[in-house]
Amino acid sequence: MRKALSFSFIVVALILIQCKSVPLSGRSQLSLIGNDKIFPMSFDQYEQVKKESKIINGTDEARMIKRVGTRIQRAVEQYFREEGKPNYLSDYKWEYNLVDNDSTVNAWCMPGGKVAFYTGIMPICKDELGVAVVMGHEIAHAIANHGAERISTQYAAQAGLATVSILLTGGGSGPSIPAEVIMQGAGAATSLGILAFSRKHESESDKLGLYFMAMAGYNPQEAPKFWERMAANSGGEAPPEFTSTHPSHDTRISDLKANMPKAMEYYRKSQ
Repeated sequence: MRKALSFSFIVVALILIQCKSVPLSGRSQLSLIGNDKIFPMSFDQYEQVKKESKIINGTDEARMIKRVGTRIQRAVEQYFREEGKPNYLSDYKWEYNLVDNDSTVNAWCMPGGKVAFYTGIMPICKDELGVAVVMGHEIAHAIANHGAERISTQYAAQAGLATVSILLTGGGSGPSIPAEVIMQGAGAATSLGILAFSRKHESESDKLGLYFMAMAGYNPQEAPKFWERMAANSGGEAPPEFTSTHPSHDTRISDLKANMPKAMEYYRKSQ
């Protein structure tokens, strides 16, 4: 029991030490893995996706994806220079591609700045402002290091469950039957916690993405309109927010409107 408690103390201490703040939001996040570890894996994975997908080049939409991405990227880099952190994004390798897939209404950004838009989301984006809403959100995931945080959280969850097992069994070879039931419950709770954490990431990216598009001179008032179109496109078919990795459309729209005054400050500054 004493060893288990010591192990628990060490785990908690490491978690508390390996924390940093997300830019702009100020939220404390767990960081057990550095960019030097996760970025190379991310870049390799992106190259694999490109090999397995049909990347569109030379069209108006493809050029727009690259143009919007570069414009927001430069605005964010300028923000960090003004904050006295000119090298904050030095290890990012930005890239923006359009993937030919009309059935997939999605876009994503891998750690380190590798962005992909699917053609299926372009009709909902509708124009450059709509692309800026999505691009700002995806770039925000990269800036906030959500990928590394997700991995760190999973590591911490596994360590926590291992500690619970030791405490319940007194260091024996395996949990008793009642302990297994408790462990299953803890595992379920951990899974729901990770889902909620993912919703937190999405909400944070909505907020930061709103600021980033505004910094780049795109009117942030377009963001709620984009999510209204997304809600209409879904036809009301969305999982309950409690069990979804994304906030509901109504929640996103409400949060965006709440963050609009600050976003408009950045927008007016960019004009």
